[in-house]
Amino acid sequence: MNFENTENWSELSAEEKREQLFLRQKRTLDLFLEKGAISQAQHDKSLGDLSEKMGFSCER
Repeated sequence: MNFENTENWSELSAEEKREQLFLRQKRTLDLFLEKGAISQAQHDKSLGDLSEKMGFSCER
């Protein structure tokens, strides 16, 4: 599902919004790593912190 559309976003539950936020932030970290803006260690640390704070697994 693509939740970029604000109409779809408004239909999501709070948990679904939280999950989508996590996935967007993870994609951003992945892109930073891919482009060389951060190191693998920085990526892993940031993703671990994000996962812990938001209560999601890094496996997503």
